[in-house]
Amino acid sequence: MHVERFGAVRGARVFAALHGWSGDHRTFEPLYRRLPADVTFLAADLPGCGNSPPPRAWTVEAIADEIADWLQTLDCPVTLVGNCSGANFAMFAALRVPERGAERSVARIVAIDAFAFWPWYLRVFVHPVIGRYAYFSTFANPIGRALTNLSLSAKRAKETSLTDGFSRVDHETTFRYLEVLRDAGGIEAFRALPMPVDFAYGDKSFDAVRESARRFVNLLPHARAVVLPGAGHLPIQEATGALCRLLFETDTTQRKEPLCPTLNAHIAS
Repeated sequence: MHVERFGAVRGARVFAALHGWSGDHRTFEPLYRRLPADVTFLAADLPGCGNSPPPRAWTVEAIADEIADWLQTLDCPVTLVGNCSGANFAMFAALRVPERGAERSVARIVAIDAFAFWPWYLRVFVHPVIGRYAYFSTFANPIGRALTNLSLSAKRAKETSLTDGFSRVDHETTFRYLEVLRDAGGIEAFRALPMPVDFAYGDKSFDAVRESARRFVNLLPHARAVVLPGAGHLPIQEATGALCRLLFETDTTQRKEPLCPTLNAHIAS
């Protein structure tokens, strides 16, 4: 996979980031200028996206294996960051990375605005009869993108766009990712994740995202849900400072409750 490096060349703390649907490594650009001096931030293009070649097969297993292979080359504990569907691939990949003695290769996961289930408005795009037409008329068409972004104004800040990324993607690839996610199965497999997981989401995001955070923390007793005030479905752009505090300033050794009001208050400040 193609990977871009930001921050310290060999930082004491390493973050590996996976973008979501319609994204690439540029998804994380708002974070780059806020990196602490001791952080190395590695942003990847998922297989088939950006500058990365397609996966060997269009399955969640094949894609997760490629991510896991990359993580093992880093030869150090990492915090794995996933945005939207990239969070799901992060968790699938973390299950495939072997431990190194007492030290976890993936020390922590931060999942940003992740989905634990498929809401109806995503299922329509993989419908066997109308799905492909619905996808291409909505996301491959400039008018469709503009109308969709307008209809989702309550789920984003005024200055951001939920559909802008679709103007730069290969739509066959993006459509294939929908099919992969459709066939990935439920979240029960993530119960085996041993590392701390923070599920961060914008308080103005989709209802399905907020419900997903609840389901994830119910599944994982060592997980937390963290609300990012004022953000919609694009917390990286809309709550950059708060997200950086969660990523780079959180003490992961103190994790007593699945939902941490103290942390939420800190993030809001």
